[in-house]
Amino acid sequence: MRDAVVVEAVRTPIGKGKPNGALAHVHPVELLAHTLRALVDRAGVDPALIDDVIGGTVDQVGEQAMNTTRYAVLSAGFPETVPATTVDRQCGSSQQAVHFAAQGVISGAYDIVVACGVESMSRVPMWSNVPPGKDPFGPGVAARHPEGLVPQGISAELIAAKWSIGREEMDAFAVSSHRKAAAAWEAGLFDAEVAPLDGVTRDECVRPGSTPEILAGLRPAYHDPGFAERFPQIEWNVTAGNASPVNDGASAVLVTSSETAARLGLRPLVRLRDFAVTGSDPLLMLTGVVPATEKVLRRAGLTLDDIDLFEVNEAFASVVLAWRQETGADLRKVNVHGGAIALGHPLGASGTRLTTTLVHAMRERGARFGLQTMCEAGGLANAMVVEAV
Repeated sequence: MRDAVVVEAVRTPIGKGKPNGALAHVHPVELLAHTLRALVDRAGVDPALIDDVIGGTVDQVGEQAMNTTRYAVLSAGFPETVPATTVDRQCGSSQQAVHFAAQGVISGAYDIVVACGVESMSRVPMWSNVPPGKDPFGPGVAARHPEGLVPQGISAELIAAKWSIGREEMDAFAVSSHRKAAAAWEAGLFDAEVAPLDGVTRDECVRPGSTPEILAGLRPAYHDPGFAERFPQIEWNVTAGNASPVNDGASAVLVTSSETAARLGLRPLVRLRDFAVTGSDPLLMLTGVVPATEKVLRRAGLTLDDIDLFEVNEAFASVVLAWRQETGADLRKVNVHGGAIALGHPLGASGTRLTTTLVHAMRERGARFGLQTMCEAGGLANAMVVEAV
């Protein structure tokens, strides 16, 4: 049976997703094209050999419309014969791209494929694809949820309330994320994965000086009188400090089989072992990481103790802390180089960003098994297990 391995993984530095962000001047197609060029250059692969490029983007509108991945392939200088498609599984879009890429290689449909993602939240803000006054859910969903669904920030507050996660715990987790990310940068641990762009060499949102005292002074980010009346259990502890920021960035991984890698003289970083995707309560929305983790471990025939490193997307501190409560995972193994609270969360790029960070961290630490999981809008989650080769 064929396998699927990652032979290279790169990302841009992550910029603030605001008009004054370090990468705000870069068109999203160019962000992704830069990453694609860096990927094949570092791997030493002729792009003409690539069977497909699968990219994730969440807000597919404006400058991120019309199959952004295809135009990034052309901008990167790849032969026009290299096809591309853009997928949307919300925040897990590019992790889903990795799943599709690996499954295509394992099935024999592909020999070499790129999984990637991009989001420029400075140029295409979140919810740009839903014009004012338009309903993206439809009457069937309204009938199923007559009280109405809620924004992700409210879901994060509901999770904090349900799992009794307080402000102090969330702020401490956020500070830890910044400290780990800053330490990783200082130690040069991101050098192998980051491809500098236009003089931008580091992630823009990492705050080495962050402290619990500073974060304690921030106001609740999502307080709303209507939701406060509907959900009296909410204590309003989610802030800009213990949630991920909005960001610009791109990332990409090169997937092939061990056989093809050997034939081309490529060095596998990890084997893509097992995959899972699951749905969960669309009101809580962000808790799917728990069943997704359980599902992928069952498929892999592994236990939580077998996993050396975890990448759990830090959309909100409450999500990771609830996941930890439910799984019993050791936080010392989680997001060891910092997570999205510090590094940033450029939606469509985050899945392959997590993969990129995970495979390089595994190589640096000599880890055998890694597990990646992401919560996604609408009550979805992806998970996968990777194994050192």
